[in-house]
Amino acid sequence: MTNLKKGIEKTFDMGNGQTITIETGKLAKQADGAVVLRMGNTMLLATVVSKKEAAEGQDFFPLSVDYQEKYAAAGRFPGGFFKREARPSEYEILISRLVDRALRPMFPDNYKCETQVLISLISADKNTLPDALAGLAASAAIMVSDIPFNGPISEVRVARIDDQFVINPSISSLAEADMEMIVAGTMENIVMVEGEMKEVSEKDMLQAIKVAHDAIKIQCQAQTELAQMVEKAKVKREVEPGKEDAELKEEMHRELYQKVYDTARSIISNKHERHDTFAAILDSYLEKFDEETLEEKAPLAKKYFHDLEKEAVREMVVNEQIRLDGRKPDEIRDIWCEVDYLPMAHGSAVFTRGETQSLTTATLGTKLDEQILDGAVVEGKSKFLLHYNFPPFCTGEAKFLRGTSRREVGHGNLALRALKPVLPNGNDNPYTIRIVSDILESNGSSSMATVCAGTLALMDAGVKISKPVSGIAMGLIANQETGKFAVLSDILGDEDHLGDMDFKVTGTKDGITACQMDIKIEGLSHELLEQALEQARVGRLHILSKMTEVLAEPREDYKPHVPRIVKMTVPKEFIGAIIGPGGKVIQEMQKESGTTIVIEEVGDYGVIDIVSDDKESIDFVINKIKGITAIPEIGEIYQGTVKSVVPFGAFVEILPGKEGLLHISEIEWKRLETIEESNLKVGDSIEVKLLDVDKKTGKFKLSRKVLLPRDKPVQHDKKRDNRN
Repeated sequence: MTNLKKGIEKTFDMGNGQTITIETGKLAKQADGAVVLRMGNTMLLATVVSKKEAAEGQDFFPLSVDYQEKYAAAGRFPGGFFKREARPSEYEILISRLVDRALRPMFPDNYKCETQVLISLISADKNTLPDALAGLAASAAIMVSDIPFNGPISEVRVARIDDQFVINPSISSLAEADMEMIVAGTMENIVMVEGEMKEVSEKDMLQAIKVAHDAIKIQCQAQTELAQMVEKAKVKREVEPGKEDAELKEEMHRELYQKVYDTARSIISNKHERHDTFAAILDSYLEKFDEETLEEKAPLAKKYFHDLEKEAVREMVVNEQIRLDGRKPDEIRDIWCEVDYLPMAHGSAVFTRGETQSLTTATLGTKLDEQILDGAVVEGKSKFLLHYNFPPFCTGEAKFLRGTSRREVGHGNLALRALKPVLPNGNDNPYTIRIVSDILESNGSSSMATVCAGTLALMDAGVKISKPVSGIAMGLIANQETGKFAVLSDILGDEDHLGDMDFKVTGTKDGITACQMDIKIEGLSHELLEQALEQARVGRLHILSKMTEVLAEPREDYKPHVPRIVKMTVPKEFIGAIIGPGGKVIQEMQKESGTTIVIEEVGDYGVIDIVSDDKESIDFVINKIKGITAIPEIGEIYQGTVKSVVPFGAFVEILPGKEGLLHISEIEWKRLETIEESNLKVGDSIEVKLLDVDKKTGKFKLSRKVLLPRDKPVQHDKKRDNRN
C-alpha cells in the first residue's frame, strides 16, 4: 500500500460537539501559505500569495479576497450552457466581503505588496453553511505563511434558537432562529459584525456578540498553535519602511494644523465646498515649491496633509463635541420624504437625509419572477429581491459603468436583510417583490437611506408589512490616550473615513432587524458599544417618526395597474388536465382571457396563481378550472359541445377537457342508418344526459334521446355555438 502524505495538523473541539481540523503542508505547497480546513464533511482549501516587493509608487494595500464554491464538492453540475464555474454568484461575493473586511485591518500599515487570498469549497455537507468557516481558513493560511500579519482573526455564525445561542448551527435549524449574525474578531477584540434579527433588543444583540467572541478565541488560539508548528511561519518578511521626510512633516504640522482646525470648526455643510476649502490650504502651501521640488515632495505632502486633516478633525470632534457640519454628536440631519413619486411604478418613494438621497421602487410580480438560487450548497428560490445601485453622479464623479460592484451587492444585501423580517408570509403575500434603490446623492449611509426608502415604497405599493423599518449609521471617534470619545449619529462620508467605527443598525420601533459593523481600533469596550446602540435606537426612532409623517402604514389596496393574483388549490391529479397535452389547455385559457396562469405542485395539491388586472378575466379562468376539476355525476344533464363526428356517433364535451361518446343509437328515438341523418355538426351545442361511467376505462356514456319526447317527431337542433 502506498504511504499517504501527511501534513501538519491541528484539531480542536469547539465545545459544542463540533470538531475542526486545520492541515497544512499537504496541498498547494507552492503558495506562500495554504491550509485545508475540515468540519464534518465540509472542507475548505484556503491559499495566500503575496508579492515580495510593492509596485513603485504604491500608496495603498492591494488585497483581493475571493471565495468560490466548487460544484463537484456537492456532487452537482453547474447550471448554464458552459457547465463550469464562472463569475462569482452574489452569495460568493458576500462571503468574500465578509472575509476581506475582517482580514484587511490586520496587515501592517506600511505593507503595500499585492496579496491574493483564495478560498475554495472543495467538499460540501448539505446541512453545513461554509461561510462561517471561510474567515478561519483564510486567516490560518496567512498564519502559516511568512507574510506579516497582526492576526490571527476568525469568524463564527451565532444564532439564537429556542432562546439558546448556538455557534455555527446547521442549515435546517436556522429556520427556527430569531437572530443570526456573522461575527469576526481577534483574541482581544471584535472587528466586524453582520446579521439579521426578528426585532431583538440591543441587550440581546450584545449578548450574542459576547458568545461569538468566546468561540472566536478558541479558533484564534488553534491558529497560533498551528503556526508554531510550521517552520516557515516563524520568521515573517520584513516590512519596508515607507519613504519619510521628517522635516516636511514637522513644517506642515506647524504651519497648517491650526488652519485645518479652524476650517473644520467653520462649519461647512456642503461636502464639495468643504473638500475644496481643505484642498485650497494644501495647494496654497505647495505653491512655494519650484516645479522640480514639487514633483519630489508632492506625494509625501498629500499623505502628511491627510494625516494632519484627520488629526485636526478628530481632535475638534472629541474636544468640542462639534461635527464638520455643525451638528451635535447625536443630531440627525434634515429629512424629507415623498411617496408615489413615480405614477406607473407599483410603489415608489424618495428619501433624503442631508446630502444622501435614494429613489426607490417596489415592483410586484408572479412566481415566474422568482429568483432561482443555484449554488453548490444553497439551492431554491427567492421571492424577495433588493437591488442597490450607486451611479458615479451621486458623488459628483464621472466614471465608466462596469457592472454591479461588490459594494453594491453588499449594501443591497444589508438592506434586504433589514426589510425581510417585516414582509408578510405565505398566503398574505402572493407576490414576488423586487425593490430597486437608485442612489441619487451620497454623503454617508446610502444603504440606510435604502432601508428607509424601501419601507416607504413597500407601503406605497400596498404590501402589508408588519411595521415600518428605519436605519441609521453610527460612527465613533476616540482618543485612546486621553480616553475622550464621541459617538456620532447619522455619520457623514468624511466621518466614516476619518473615524474608528462604522456601525449600521436597522429596526422597527420594537427592535433590531439587521446590523453591520466594522471597527478600526482595538479595545472597543462592550460599554461603549452599548452606548452606541442606545444612541442608534433613539436616532432610528427619530427617523421613523419623519417617515411615518408621510405614510404611516401600507395602503389599503394595490394601485389599479398592479396585477391581481388570485390563488386556487386543486387536487394534484387534476394538474395534468389543467395543463393539457403539451400545455394546450392552459395556453388556450391564457390566450382567451389575457391572464397569466402559474401552477405548482405542493404536496398533494396543485397551487394555481391567476394573474390579471381585470376581474372578469380572472373569473373566466376560475370557472374554466372549476369545470376541469368538476367530477361528472351519473344522471346529470349537461349542455355539451360536439367536438367530433364519427360513423358510430359523436364525441361531446360536457365539461372542459371531459368528453363522452353519444352513440348513434342514443341520438334519437328512431333508428338512424348513418350519422349524417342526425344532422349533427362539430360545434353544435346540445343537451345530453350522463348515463354511465365505465369503471375500467373511465369513459362516459351519453344520451340525447332520453331528453326528447318519445311520441313526437324530432326537431333537429341546428343551432351553432357562436362563441369565439
